[in-house]
Formats: sequence, C-alpha cells, structure tokens
Amino acid sequence: MTLKKITAVLFAEEIEPCVQFWTERIGFMKAAEVPEGNKLGFAMLQRGNVELMYQSYASATKDVPALAEQVRRGPTFLYVEVENLDEVIGALGDAEIVIPLRTTFYGAREIGIKDPAGHFFTFAQFGAAA
Repeated sequence: MTLKKITAVLFAEEIEPCVQFWTERIGFMKAAEVPEGNKLGFAMLQRGNVELMYQSYASATKDVPALAEQVRRGPTFLYVEVENLDEVIGALGDAEIVIPLRTTFYGAREIGIKDPAGHFFTFAQFGAAA
C-alpha cells in the first residue's frame, strides 16, 4: 500500500475569512474554489506541496446530509512544522494567539493560533535556537 498524501478538510460557517488569512498572511494560493450561492462552498489552498481545504457547513450538509451534525463538532487541531518560525510569527498579524511562543521539552519552538473558523494551528520549528 502506498499513501500519497493526507490533506486536512476544515469546516466553517464562512470560508472566505479563512482563505484570506492563509493567502494574505501565510502565502498560500487558492488552487480551486466552488461557489455555493453568493459565497464560497469550498476552497483548496496550496503552498508548495502543502495543501489545505475548507468547506462551508452549508456545502457539507448539501454534499453529505448524514454528516451535517458531525462537521459542526470541531474544532480541529493541526500541528505544522515550519522551516522558520520567526517568519510565520511575523506573518500572523492580529491572529488570536492561544499558545504563547515557547520552547518545548522535545526541542521545538512553537506558537499556537486560532484561525478565523476556530480551528487551532500550532506552528513549530525544530532545531532552532531558543
């Protein structure tokens, strides 16, 4: 068995603020989008070989009604290893910090934020000087 990729699909009431966050602050590009009425129902974001997807609750309910309740249960917690944490910190702007900058016992410098949809991301750099 060969696994080729795992991509997070995050659910949100509105995905436009999430798209704006990742494209304007972290440098992702919008690789695909699917409208749902006058809003986005789905967006695929990409930066290099890193991919992230957002889907609106309304779109998910329409797509698979049996899962409508489950997609609203979030939030999701993701751990993101980065090459340069200081660059990420500089790009975060006024993002809500939920884990202040720290150095962990396992040797990572980390900071945790909440995205506009309420999902949690911990950005970590290993091997960085404290």
